[in-house]
Amino acid sequence: MDKHFSTADDILDLGEHNELAEYLRKEGGYKITNTTGQDLDINYSVVTEYTNITAFEIFEHLFAPFNLLNSARGRLIASVPLNLWFAPEYWNNYNVQDCHYHEFTVRQFNHLLKRTGWTVKDWETWRSYDKFFGIKPLFRRIWPRYYIVYAEKQLPLITG
Repeated sequence: MDKHFSTADDILDLGEHNELAEYLRKEGGYKITNTTGQDLDINYSVVTEYTNITAFEIFEHLFAPFNLLNSARGRLIASVPLNLWFAPEYWNNYNVQDCHYHEFTVRQFNHLLKRTGWTVKDWETWRSYDKFFGIKPLFRRIWPRYYIVYAEKQLPLITG
């Protein structure tokens, strides 16, 4: 976070209150406001009120992340799970709000950002480590599971 946002920035974190946002508030001194649980596929206008947005593991839960990303401007740090050829998408049969409608490839997520006007300035992938033994846990140690980007989108000019 320090690389792209400062503690003076007002930051909107997409998603309800969570441990990461709380940690960044307490330990990092960041001014973070979380969304309040609204359906971000339908009610995403809050993104127009901020120019600094974080979205950690959010876009895979939206049917149409294009709409939100198209409306937002400024600076964005977003992470998404990557599609793994050896594992199906995450699906919770008991809570449809806790399902992955998308698991992206790096190329797909970059294309989504580009189509909505964002320019990726920095990125990184990382692997998921778990303590289990087996083929899938071994593959997870080899193939990157997550992708995070820092992107910028030009603010509209104010005329007047």
